[in-house]
Amino acid sequence: MSPANNPSAAADVNSVSLAAPRHFTHAHSGPVSADRYGFGTLAIHAGAAPDPATGAVIPPLSLSTTFKQRAVGDFVYEYSRSDNPNRSNLEAAIAALEHAKHGFAFSSGSATTATILNTLQPGSHVISVNDVYGGTHRYLTKVAGSLGIETSFVDLEDVENLRDVVRENTRLVWIETPTNPTLRLVDIAAVSSIAHEIGLFVAVDNTFLSPYFQTPLDLGADIVVHSATKYLNGHSDVVMGVAATNNDALASKIRFLQNAIGAVPSPFDCYQAQRGIKTLHLRMRQHAINAQRVAEYLEASSLVDSVIYPGLKSHPQHGLAKQQMRGFGGMVSFRIKGDTHTADRFLQRTHLFTLAESLGGVESLAELPARMTHAGLAPEERNELGITENLIRLSVGVEDADDLIADIAQALESAVSEN
Repeated sequence: MSPANNPSAAADVNSVSLAAPRHFTHAHSGPVSADRYGFGTLAIHAGAAPDPATGAVIPPLSLSTTFKQRAVGDFVYEYSRSDNPNRSNLEAAIAALEHAKHGFAFSSGSATTATILNTLQPGSHVISVNDVYGGTHRYLTKVAGSLGIETSFVDLEDVENLRDVVRENTRLVWIETPTNPTLRLVDIAAVSSIAHEIGLFVAVDNTFLSPYFQTPLDLGADIVVHSATKYLNGHSDVVMGVAATNNDALASKIRFLQNAIGAVPSPFDCYQAQRGIKTLHLRMRQHAINAQRVAEYLEASSLVDSVIYPGLKSHPQHGLAKQQMRGFGGMVSFRIKGDTHTADRFLQRTHLFTLAESLGGVESLAELPARMTHAGLAPEERNELGITENLIRLSVGVEDADDLIADIAQALESAVSEN
């Protein structure tokens, strides 16, 4: 049964509808139809109408914190924490690309996660995929408990595992697919079907693929979230999170919390992120082309123990990837032949792959999850998830693929030769 028909679930977000209309209307931008336009057209035009006052083709940056009212309570914008022209434009674009009615922007991906979880009542239970982003794991284990929210971490490669951990007070299923950093997949449609049958909401972290390659709401999810810091902005110069939904009641609650908590992005960051989104389709294509070539090179190398990339036929869920994704993304993980010292040497000897956390920028990055992004997990937890000391995560950028492969080749040869 859907949350709309489950009184215990409805207590948190009121009565809801799980229908997913393919268009949205934004108060400041007008209607944009996802059925009428292709992705690239939406990326460029959604939320980006020419300025009516000046005719400026690119909507201007609005830094004002407050806005003149025509009369008491008669206004379009009131105060920038509550709403701002640049944030409204960005949220309209996010909604269009995710095939949602409602879009929201926050000051970071972590702020997005926190706000979504604040829609739950104290005493609620959350089911999360076990192989989840380290920051999400930290929030669920170190912060959410103080709000009276308990979390169970479950391997959802077998979606039937979901039924085994559902409780009377379970309200939300939180998944990311592909997962970070082992690129496991979760069947969004199957999880959503089971969750709605039981009366649960489903949130999907879509950061690794962007809406260009995957639209979780179309597959049955209720909420989609991103660290917009990554592919959506795409230039490693904005920290931001976004969310989208087709659920009117849930959207109303998120909008209230967005204002009440106040974890909103600056107008400048919204302006920057929307500029990045205009080339999202172009960047994602090249990310995927380069990542496929890098993954194939690594898989053929005798200096590598294993490679994880959904676009490889060797990926155990390659079939699911082709089913629910329109492309395989720009993230590649591999286990270098050797130990943590070998991985260290590799990471210090690349010239184009910069040793740094984060991902999704036009430049290529590399990191060691066991000691960087996922260092907060206990060693036994990392081992259980396959986050070994020699697992290297690559964010493959949009440089020339031949140059990236040459960089990897020389660093591999140099690092492994010293084993």
